[in-house]
This record gives sequence, C-alpha cells and structure tokens, in this order.
Amino acid sequence: MKNSIKVERAKKNITQAELAKQAKVSRQTINAMELGKYVPSTVLALRLAKIFEIEVSKIFTLEDSDWD
Repeated sequence: MKNSIKVERAKKNITQAELAKQAKVSRQTINAMELGKYVPSTVLALRLAKIFEIEVSKIFTLEDSDWD
C-alpha cells in the first residue's frame, strides 16, 4: 500500500514528531508508515485523515500486489 503521509505533512508544515503526537503514536510509527514498512490500523488511518482534513483514500492507495 502506498501513502502520501510525507506529502500531507509537508502541506501542513509539521514534523514527524508533531504528527505522531497528534495521532497518539510514536515518531517511529510515522517514519515506518512513510517508508512503507508499516500498514496502519483502521483507527490510525482515520485519525490521520482527520488531522490532514482529507479522506482516507487520499492518503492511502492500494497497489496491485495488495490484491495477491
């Protein structure tokens, strides 16, 4: 799954640490998501959408390999 967390953070001009605090997770979790090494829970995905004020589908997109 691809995500645009880094892009959305840049639009809001916030650091990984600031986003982590708002989302109630560690900075390492934000970093892992940005690197594509961690797929968030539904709750975390919804939190991020609320923080960025956009739909979840604007942040996370499935890749072909996600259907295998």
